[in-house]
Amino acid sequence: MKLSDLRPAPGSHKTERRLGRGHGSGRGKTAGRGTKGQKARSGGHVNRSFNGGQTRLSKRLPFVRGLGNGTSVFRDDYTIVNIVDLELFEAGSQIHPADLVSQKLATVAQSKGLIKILGDGELDRALTVYAHKFSASAKAKIEAAGGSVEIIPTRVYEKTKRRKDEDTTTAEAAK
Repeated sequence: MKLSDLRPAPGSHKTERRLGRGHGSGRGKTAGRGTKGQKARSGGHVNRSFNGGQTRLSKRLPFVRGLGNGTSVFRDDYTIVNIVDLELFEAGSQIHPADLVSQKLATVAQSKGLIKILGDGELDRALTVYAHKFSASAKAKIEAAGGSVEIIPTRVYEKTKRRKDEDTTTAEAAK
């Protein structure tokens, strides 16, 4: 094999279109750009968010129904685990979010988030369960089986804006 024998893989290299080389080439005069208009000019470019003069989507989104704080980053999403699923663990064991991953009850990403235990099913062994939230029935069933419930504390941030009821109590205290 020689250096002159090297060729690109078939179909990987297309020949460039030669625009504006006379009407015999099939792409002469307007060079395939049509006649007149913004896209026919040099440097003519339409922003991809441009919607033909109609208000663009990015400006309309705040007014679309169903979008807002309810569907945003402010909502806490819990990974739900039922008591039935806890039967996979041996009696007397401590169950942390990382243990749920090892039994394929949650993904690694979910174990780093918030976990809630629900009371669907029955439990016949004593377990110590660590989670961020427990339903009342789940807590009762775990404790009835001789186990215990440990709540993992979540970080709570103070309100940045003062509420009206706080303002009235501070005003009364100042009197």
